Amino acid sequence: MISIHPQQQSERDNYKLLVGTIIPRPVAFVTTLSDQGIINGAPFSYFNIVSSNPPMVSLSVQRPEGRLKDTARNIYDCKEFVVHIVDEYNVSSINETAASLPPDESELELAGLSLVTSSVVNVPGIKEAKVRMECKLVHALPLGGNQEGIAGSDLFIGEVVMFHIEESIYEEGRIDASELKAVSRLAGNNYAKIGETFSIERPN
Repeated sequence: MISIHPQQQSERDNYKLLVGTIIPRPVAFVTTLSDQGIINGAPFSYFNIVSSNPPMVSLSVQRPEGRLKDTARNIYDCKEFVVHIVDEYNVSSINETAASLPPDESELELAGLSLVTSSVVNVPGIKEAKVRMECKLVHALPLGGNQEGIAGSDLFIGEVVMFHIEESIYEEGRIDASELKAVSRLAGNNYAKIGETFSIERPN
C-alpha cells in the first residue's frame, strides 16, 4: 500500500488520484444564461444527487487559476441552470462544448446542439438529451483554494423544479437504464458505458 500526503504534492497530482479512483462518475451537461443573454453549455463530472425531498442535485465547478468559469459566474448571477444526463448518443457532441471559448460565444452553436425552451426557468435546455432537469439555485459555496484565500472551486446545490424525460426510457415512475444509456466519466479522455449490471438485496 502506498501512502500519499495530499499537501506534499501538486493540485494536478491530487486531481489525478481523485478522478482515477472515484469512478465511474455521472456526467451532467449544464446550460446557463449570462446576464448578456449568452447561453453557455459545459459538461461536468463533479455532479450528483443530494436530496429527494425536495429533489436537489449538486454541481461543483473548478476555478482554473482562481478564475470563475462561465457556468459558475452565470449561476451566481442568474441563480438558474438546466442539468442534462449525458448518454451514448450525445456524448460526442457534448464533448465539443468542453472547448474554451470567450464568454460572449456559445458552445452550443459550436457543437450543433438544438435549444428547447424550459417550462419554469429562463435557461433553455437542449433537445439532444433524454433527461433534463430545470434547476433553481438553493446554495452556493466557494471551497478550498490557496494560501492567498482564493477559492479552488464553487459548489452549487440546485432544486429540481421540473423534470423532462423521454417517454422511451420512462415507465410507471421508473427510468430504464438500458434505454437511457448514460455514460460515466473515468480519468483522462476515458468514459464508460453502463455495461453489465447486478442486483443485491438490502438487509432489513
